[in-house]
Amino acid sequence: MIYFTEIENLPTFDAKGNDLGRLVDVGVDPSQNSLRVAAFIVRTPQKGTLCITHEQIQSISVRAAVTTCLAGEIRCYGSDEGLIRIKKDVLDQQVIDVNHRKVVRVNDVDFDIQPMERHTELRILAANVGLAGAIRRLLQGLAAKHTLRLISGIFPSTVIPWEYINLIEPDPARRLKLRITFDRLARLHPADVADILEDLSRDEQKAVLESLDDETAAQVLTEIPTHLQAVLLESFSPERAADIVEEMPPDEAADVLQELSPETSAELLADMETEEAKEVRELLAFEENTAGALMTTEYLVVGETATVAGAIEALRNFEGPLESVHVIYLVNPDRVLTGAVPVARILLAESTTMLRGLTTSPMISILAHRGENEVVDLFHKYNLLALPVVDEKGHLLGMVTADDVLELVVNRK
Repeated sequence: MIYFTEIENLPTFDAKGNDLGRLVDVGVDPSQNSLRVAAFIVRTPQKGTLCITHEQIQSISVRAAVTTCLAGEIRCYGSDEGLIRIKKDVLDQQVIDVNHRKVVRVNDVDFDIQPMERHTELRILAANVGLAGAIRRLLQGLAAKHTLRLISGIFPSTVIPWEYINLIEPDPARRLKLRITFDRLARLHPADVADILEDLSRDEQKAVLESLDDETAAQVLTEIPTHLQAVLLESFSPERAADIVEEMPPDEAADVLQELSPETSAELLADMETEEAKEVRELLAFEENTAGALMTTEYLVVGETATVAGAIEALRNFEGPLESVHVIYLVNPDRVLTGAVPVARILLAESTTMLRGLTTSPMISILAHRGENEVVDLFHKYNLLALPVVDEKGHLLGMVTADDVLELVVNRK
């Protein structure tokens, strides 16, 4: 194994032993092989900066790099090449450790020397984020390389396999050119991604969200404070912001739109799909800190004459969030709430059983204009997982879920 600190400024020679210059950086081409060093960038006294391809490296060690060709066969380096450069783009930068769900700073990079048939390749093993890498950087050039190895070996070495690293590139054009994606990050739980965002700058937060699809970005946004949601949404184009808000639960969407200026909020609603915009507008009509403002309009409801079979069909077709499937509400033809059936009872009953025979008693609901404190009290008193919200005539308007109440209580502390 060899470290980047050991090959930086490495003397480099051509096939005849002529001095080319000093190795100042190495680059990876993510479109070809994200684990192989594709280019060795050498600064020369006369010819400027050269780019030696991985096939042109005959050998490399802590003492020198030797090419398989003559100086005239090596091309000049173009700064617009789509390479991830270790010194320029990785070293000292904050990166995302997807495996451990955190942001870390890279102190050094570990490579493996791979002798091939006619040349030698460098393979990236890991990003070194521990104290050992920091010591090598600090003492680089002040002591012999074997001495640095001995000294750094005294300190703990923390490495992250290269395949678990997500680079953060705020520039969208360069991110596209480097083919930087956040596919691994998108597989994490949205709450973990939200925690990672807290450790990033605003530009880096935007870069991460820009690279996620609309649904995943919406899920992540719902896990961060509403005021930060608003700041990030304002940094996007109105079209992209509207697409993300569409994917948010209606109550969350209404909350963040209230944080935005009236002009921005109106613009986003105008860019949203008609049905989603209608649901959000209805929630925006309720006063803040009321059950109506806290509720979601994504819930399961069937007619009061439905059977267990009908309820199961409704469950299969429901596209709302999982926290909304604890209970199915029954309404009469006028959409007046007449009962609530826990999903657990439905799963244990025969398919022909009438749902009205499975309802809980007493029926607990709350008027839309009642305050948040009353909502919290009802959840605490009756150990509820969900609370239906109705108007003065008993029409079902929505439901408050336990996770919303938990968030409300936590934010008060």
